[in-house]
Amino acid sequence: MTDGLRSTAREAIGLVADGFTELPVKAGEYAPDGPLSWQGYDASRARAASRTGEEESVVCGTAMVGTTSAVLISFEFGFLGGSLGERTGDRLEAAYTYAREHRLPVVSLVATGGSRMQEGMRALVQLQRVARQSALTREAGLPQLAVLRDPTTGGGWATLGAGADVILALPGAQVGFAGSRVRPPDADPGAYTAEAQVAAGSIDAVVPPEELPGVLELWLRLLTRPSTTPAPPPAAMGRADLPATGREAVDNARSPQRPRAQAYLDAYFTHRAPISGDRTGGGTEPGTSPDPGMLCGFGIRAEDGRTIAYAAQTGTATRPTGYRTATRLIRLAGQLGIPVLTLVDTPGAANDAAAERQGAGAAIAELFAAVATARTPLTTLLIGEGGSGGALALAAPDNTWATPDSYFSVIAPELAAAILKRPADQVTATADELRIRPQDLVELGVVKGVVSPDKNE
Repeated sequence: MTDGLRSTAREAIGLVADGFTELPVKAGEYAPDGPLSWQGYDASRARAASRTGEEESVVCGTAMVGTTSAVLISFEFGFLGGSLGERTGDRLEAAYTYAREHRLPVVSLVATGGSRMQEGMRALVQLQRVARQSALTREAGLPQLAVLRDPTTGGGWATLGAGADVILALPGAQVGFAGSRVRPPDADPGAYTAEAQVAAGSIDAVVPPEELPGVLELWLRLLTRPSTTPAPPPAAMGRADLPATGREAVDNARSPQRPRAQAYLDAYFTHRAPISGDRTGGGTEPGTSPDPGMLCGFGIRAEDGRTIAYAAQTGTATRPTGYRTATRLIRLAGQLGIPVLTLVDTPGAANDAAAERQGAGAAIAELFAAVATARTPLTTLLIGEGGSGGALALAAPDNTWATPDSYFSVIAPELAAAILKRPADQVTATADELRIRPQDLVELGVVKGVVSPDKNE
C-alpha cells in the first residue's frame, strides 16, 4: 500500500494500528444464492473471496492505536464493493457488542459502495441494525471515530461514517450518499469529495496518510480520558489593571493588542485536536460552512495532562454554524464525560440576512439549552467582548470568570444609546450606566471573579 486511499482492509489496519487480532466470526450461513435466491450470487461471493482472501466485506478485531486499545472495523472494497449484507451486519454487531463489553473505542476504516443489491431489502435493513449498535455505543459513553477511504458512499457513509463522533478522511476520497453511478448526470463531481464535505461542515478534517496514525492516536488519547473535575479558568494574558470607566473597559476589550482565543488555547494546552462543522450541511451563502470565529475541539491541559473540551470565540460576530458547532462540542463532551472550557469573545451574534436565513435564533437557543443541560462541568472565561445573548449563550451559569481587559453588556454601549435615542456624546455615560466593567460584573453576581496573569482575584 502506498497512500491508503484504495487499500485493502488489512492494509488500512496496518497503516494505523499494531497487533491486530481478528474477532471470532459467528455469522450464520446464507441460503443458496442468498435471501433473494439471486442467480449467481454464490459464485460472485466465491470469486470475491478468492480475489481478496476475505470471507466478507468487513474485517473486525482489536488492535493498539498508539497506546490505546480499540476495536477496528475495516472495509474490504474488493469484496463486492465493500457492500453491506446480512453477514456484514452480523460482524458489525459483534464488533460493537465487544467494544461495549470491554469498554473500548471504535475506529471504522470505511470504504463502501453501500448496501448489497443481491440481498435487496434484507441488506438495506442492516443500516437500522448498525445505527442501533452505534447508538448503544454512544449511550455507553464510548467514542466512535471514522476514517473515510475511497469511496465512502450510500448507507455506509450514512451510518458508520457520518454517524461517528469524529470524522476524518483521506485526501481525494469520494464521499457522498449518492454513488457515482446513481447521481444526476449534471451533478458537480466536486461536491462528492472529502474536501467538499469538510467545507460543508460534515467532516472534521482531511488527513494525509502519513499523518493519520499520529492523528488517530491523539484523538483516542483525548476521547478516552473522562474526568469529573471542572476545568480551571486560564490565567489572564493581557492587562493586569482594572478599567476605571465603562468606556475604558470597552476600549481595552476592543484593542488590537489584546490576546485572542488562539493565544489562550496555545498556553492552556500542550496538544489539541479540532472538530469542524455543525453536521447540518453547507450552502451558497456566506457563513454556511464552518465558522472560523468559533474554535472547538479537545486538548490536553498543560498543568495536569487532563483532557478538556473547548469552544472559543475569536472576536468576530458568531455565525449560526459556530453556535451549532459549539452545541455539538458540549454534547459530545457530556457523552464522553469530559469537562468543557469556553472562551467568550464576540461583539455579538451575526445579524445579517444570511444569518437569519440560517436560523440564528434557533442555533443560539440550542446552545443555551446545551449549556443549561450539560452533563459535565463547564467553565467560562470572558477574554474580550461579551456582546449580549450571542456571548451569554456560551457562558457557564455560576462558573464564569473575566479578565481585566474584558466587558459584558446587555448590548454594546453605542447601540444602547441609539435605542434610547441618546446623542452620540452620551455613549460614554451610557457605558458607565450599564455597569459592564469586570469589577461591576463581580458585584452584580454575573461572574465569579477576575483572573489576573498569575492567579484568581
